[in-house]
This record gives sequence, C-alpha cells and structure tokens, in this order.
Amino acid sequence: METVAQAFAKTAAENPDRPCIQVPARPGRDYAAEGLDWSYGEVREMAATLRQSYAAAGYGHGHRIAILLENRPSFVLHWLALNALGVSVVPINPDYPPDEIRNIVSRSGALLALTLAQRADDLAAAVAGLEPAPPVVASEWLEHQLPSARREPLDSPPGRQSESGLLFTSGTTGWPKGCVLSNEAFFSNGQRYIEAGGIMAVEHGAERLFNPLPLYYANAFAITNVAMILAAGCMIFPDRFHPASFWREIVETDATIMHYLGIIPPLLLRQEPVPEETQQRLKFGGGAGIDPQQHHQWEERFGFPLVEFFGMSEVGICSATNVEPRKVGSRSVGRPLPGIEYRLVDDQDGEVGVDEPGQLLVRRAGPEPGLGLFSGYLDEPETTAEVWCGGWFHTGDVMRRDGDGLYYFVDRLKHMIRRSGQNIPAAEVEEVLRAHPAVEQVACVAAPDELRQEEVLACIIPAPDSLADEAGANSIMDWALERLAYFKAPGWIIFVDTLPTTNTQKLQKNRIFEAHENPLDRPGCIDLRGRKKRQASG
Repeated sequence: METVAQAFAKTAAENPDRPCIQVPARPGRDYAAEGLDWSYGEVREMAATLRQSYAAAGYGHGHRIAILLENRPSFVLHWLALNALGVSVVPINPDYPPDEIRNIVSRSGALLALTLAQRADDLAAAVAGLEPAPPVVASEWLEHQLPSARREPLDSPPGRQSESGLLFTSGTTGWPKGCVLSNEAFFSNGQRYIEAGGIMAVEHGAERLFNPLPLYYANAFAITNVAMILAAGCMIFPDRFHPASFWREIVETDATIMHYLGIIPPLLLRQEPVPEETQQRLKFGGGAGIDPQQHHQWEERFGFPLVEFFGMSEVGICSATNVEPRKVGSRSVGRPLPGIEYRLVDDQDGEVGVDEPGQLLVRRAGPEPGLGLFSGYLDEPETTAEVWCGGWFHTGDVMRRDGDGLYYFVDRLKHMIRRSGQNIPAAEVEEVLRAHPAVEQVACVAAPDELRQEEVLACIIPAPDSLADEAGANSIMDWALERLAYFKAPGWIIFVDTLPTTNTQKLQKNRIFEAHENPLDRPGCIDLRGRKKRQASG
C-alpha cells in the first residue's frame, strides 16, 4: 500500500459494515445534533464522491488544498478523498485570525481553500490580496462544481514519499514552520501506535477511540486516525472537549480508548461524580502533560490508566509509559517505542550520564534515521539540516534517563510557552505586542498556571508617556486579540523599567526573574486571563 487512502480502501473492503466514524449527540449543534455513526462502507462511498469532484476539477498529485472545517467528520472524508489523488491537506485552526490564516495559505501555496458556509467571509478576507489568491469554496459537501486547478498535477501516482499533510507547527525554535508529512510518516505513526503493546494493546476490529483533540493538529489527523484505519477501529470525534458531558459521550459512543492533553484531567477531576464515569469501559487514556500530583488521583477515581506520551508533529509519538513500571506521578514518558532510538546530549552533542539532563535526540532505528518521520520544514532547508545535525533529530526538549532506561521530561530549550497543549512561540507574540504604540520593549515568558500548565506572561517596558496600569494593559490586550489567536494573547502583563540584555543587546529571558521566583508574585502583575475566550464561529 502506497497511500493512506489505499490502506483505508483495504480496511473498508474487508470490513464494510464495521463502525468507522462516530459523533456523539449534542442538541443544538448545526450538524449531527442527534449524533451520527458511519460504517467503513458508507465513508468509502462519501469519500469517493468527493474524490470524483476534486479529480474532475483537475486537482491531483503535488497539489495542496487548505481546509478549515473545524472538528467535523467531513474533514476525514475530504482528507481521504484528497490523499487518494495525491493532494496534500493543509489544516487551518479555526481560532486563527485573518493574518495567521493568510500566512498559512500564502506559505503553503494552496490552490484552493475549503471551508464552511459560515466561515466563508472570514476566509475570503484572509486570502484577499494574495497573489495569486486561491479560490475560497464554502461547501462542506462540494454541492457545486469546483473551480479548476490553476496548474497541472504531477503525471506520476502518489506513493509512500508523497506529501500527505502540511502542518504548521512551532518546530524546535521560534516561528511556526510548515512540517511536511509524507504517507510514510502517516503509516509509521499509525503502525507504531498499534504495535506499542502493553497497556496500549490494540485489538483489531474492536477499538473505538474517542479523541477530543482537534483534527487540525497531528495527534488526531496524522496519528490516531491512521491507527484506527489500520486496525479497523472506530474514530470518535466530539466537536471539542466538553467537561460536563464527557463521561456521557464516552458511554454513549462505547469508547475503549480516549486521548487527552494536560488540561483535560484537572477539569474532569473537578467535576462532581456522575454514574457514567464508572459505567465506561475504557482500557487506557493516552496523552501528555498530566499534573504528576493528579495522576494517582485520576486512576483511583476513574479506574483506568493514563499512558503518558512524548511526541511532536515532526516525529509522531515516540515513547510511552505503556509497560510497567510506569512511575505514575513522576513525569515519566516511558521508553522509546519499537523502531525509535533516543539520545540525551549536552550543548556539544556529547552523551550525558544517568539522571543528568540533556537535550532529547530522536531517530528511526536502522540505516535510514529519518524514515517515517517528517520530510522537513517547508522552504527551510537550513533549519531542517540544523535540527537533523549528525543524523539525529534535535527536539529542543530536555529530559533525563534513570538507571532503568525510563525517560523523564524536564524542560524545553526553546522559548516556547505550552498552554493547554498549544505550543505558543514567544517571538510571535512579542512581535505583535511590540507594534503597539504604548510598548517600548517586550519579552514573553511562561508563567505557571494550575489549570493550563503554562500561561503567556508579557513583561513590557512602556513607551514614554504611556499608561503603565490596568487600562494600558487592556489596551494592549485589545491589540493582541485582534491580531492573534485568543490562546496566544497574554494572560498576564507586568510593566517593568528594564529587561536584562547582553553586551550585544540580546535579551536574556532567563534573568528576568530569579531561578526559584514565581513571576506572578511580582507586584503589579495584571491578570487578563478572563479575556482569553474562544470566539464563536459564524
């Protein structure tokens, strides 16, 4: 099998009546309010209809199409249809404002932008002015004829090395990068998942994976979906994570596996007990970032294990606490999964000893270290070469390894803020804030947050004659919310007189606060977290 679509076709031919995609009911939703349950045969037919529409308009191997379909099951249908033709999918986060959408569409060179009717104006405004601007199609089911592709596709069929998806990710440094993922990477991600074993044992034709994480990120799009397709399992997609109805949805969909990010366990632990939480038949939950102090509490209350992963868009899920001892409550991410090798190194790429912190390096075992991992960063060959220095992918994350070979997450080298599972590049936020007339200088750092792991803290030197008070902070917040996705805006602002720099005026973020100081204890820290809210679609 050369493409994910071919793997899906094989599974569908062998299991046409097995459940493939399920959506739990949610009254009032503008789609599947009563829920839906599609078999592999039904999904095959719907994807084939979409594929014919794309092919008739001339879209094919080597093209890219940007998709903004939120967390709807139609996303999977379009992906399967396009993958069969060799078209790469460029998912768009629906929370992105116009500037960020324009950046993704422009850099990807997408020939077409597909979205929902209620988002058509947003997307059209975002791509206006691009040369050439891709046509915007507001038709979830392609009811009307598509505009013709503006260039011919490759005359070769898609294969293992063909690009299947382009995910804009924070990468290992600085600004978001276009992470190129081939069919080989999708296959590798899915096979590694279903072959992990231990607590993660996947039974062919029997699993139902409930994933509230967004389809426009790697976990659902490029890892768990493929795992379920290869294992003839069911993909369950709520529109998003709903704490109050989570256990009802788990029971309603008869889920056997769930996924999470760090924010999900604390929110569920805060909920009052409901009967469904003991009626579920989950085998395990997979994810990353649970508070170590809550890990035991979770497993005692809900009765099933949480398997902590380490993974990135570039390399998929690489290690897991899927076998005992899991060292629950220790920030362990387990051991490398089969076919993956790890190294921990110092600043000179020299091996570090047991229990010593070092940057994590990853590669595929065997003669091809990059096989099944990402193909590189779009139009950034120098950055790609840098992160692959010496034949190992440099993750930018710091870990330690104990005497039993278990790995533990320590910190990250990059100036990255991880809020509710979202990687937020500090440089991106800083550039937006720096353009505000009241901001002289700014440095964004991670502040601790008991619910979301980390929050964006902006340390600002105000411009002369500017308000360095709550009113000034709210003016800056207004500016940020107009130009950034809500989750990237600062949750805290503190006005400072100076920021530490080197002799060459390079900012030294590690010297803004003392090593063991909580930044939020500084007088004058202004809390803006209440203004960080997801905007309703349409």
